[in-house]
Amino acid sequence: MSTPVEFVNSASSGSERIERHKGIDRLFHWVTALAVLVLMGTGLLPIVGIKFAWVTIHWIAGMVLAASVLFHLLRSVFWQSLRALWISAADFENQHSGKYSLAQKLVHHAMTLMVLCAVCTGLMMLAKVNTPFWTRDPYLLPAHTWGIIYVMHGIAALSAVTLVMIHIYFGVIPENRMYLRAMIRGCVTKQEWVSR
Repeated sequence: MSTPVEFVNSASSGSERIERHKGIDRLFHWVTALAVLVLMGTGLLPIVGIKFAWVTIHWIAGMVLAASVLFHLLRSVFWQSLRALWISAADFENQHSGKYSLAQKLVHHAMTLMVLCAVCTGLMMLAKVNTPFWTRDPYLLPAHTWGIIYVMHGIAALSAVTLVMIHIYFGVIPENRMYLRAMIRGCVTKQEWVSR
């Protein structure tokens, strides 16, 4: 499946460029990235012995991530084409059959599962935290249910470390730098698009 592309003339160079990510999508990406990095830091650093007041920072970053995910979900369903991320037979025949490669689609799906698991279990765990909005209730669920929630949240956190490392690595290697630039500037050149 081929995705239609729009070429725009760059005023500075006169070269044709393709818009890959709208500004709102780039903002979502970087807000989500920052929230995930803060969550990983505040959730994992105390485990390795670095002690600080992490709970409030963690749950606030978690709420930012949850709001960001909700926004992205609504935007994806109502204003974007979900088909751009569907995996089809064409993805196995042609490495670049549409806007996203098979590898990009697979990483997106893995990140989606990890983030949804982390957000859902994290929202449940908020019942055990005092916030300005509610008083903690650690007895909301039975102990064995809390155990399952904590294990799932931990698996999501460890998956996040792996997926973020993979995501950053493939974003900075030379042959993929156009994707990193596109996530910053929004577009790629026509030559980069054709030669990918």
